[in-house]
Amino acid sequence: MKNLLLASILLIILGVVALTYQGLTYTTTEKAIEIGPLQITAERTHTIPLLPILGVTAIVGGVVLLLASRRNA
Repeated sequence: MKNLLLASILLIILGVVALTYQGLTYTTTEKAIEIGPLQITAERTHTIPLLPILGVTAIVGGVVLLLASRRNA
């Protein structure tokens, strides 16, 4: 029972976060040019988009689990 309640709350929180941020961004450093002892690096920013339907689905799933956990209690 507690696990179902915890999972539902976690899903709702993750859904709200997905709707708020709408993507994850991270930066990597890559070597651009290497000539002898001279090195030039470039920072590249990568974005992983999160679709709004993903957040809505997580929230709806969390609410359904929350209602199911209260019904079983």
